[in-house]
Amino acid sequence: MIEEIVLGYLQEKAGALDPPIGVFMETEQDPPGEFFLVEKTGSSRENQILRATFAVQSYAGSMYRAAEMNQMAIGWLDDLLDERDVFSVELNSDYNFTDVNTRKYRYQAVFDIVY
Repeated sequence: MIEEIVLGYLQEKAGALDPPIGVFMETEQDPPGEFFLVEKTGSSRENQILRATFAVQSYAGSMYRAAEMNQMAIGWLDDLLDERDVFSVELNSDYNFTDVNTRKYRYQAVFDIVY
């Protein structure tokens, strides 16, 4: 399942940081100050070729840090091609996506993945 591949890969990369940063598919009830949220926003299949769109949100205590984490996620997912069964990863877009409801700084990067 592509969700397992993307989540596991990002957890490995973010977990190697000092200090490690959590990567989740759901927002925890009491989330940490910094974390990544991964969401599959769509998928398709044509001629047995599977495609999925993922959003990776980077939450942090400042806009600068959220932008910095966003760049980390983009760099990591550029290397997702090293994983088995992933054939293409393209950055669709990335942007400031500050959550006005929770008043938390976040950036979002959207990726198109062929697997």
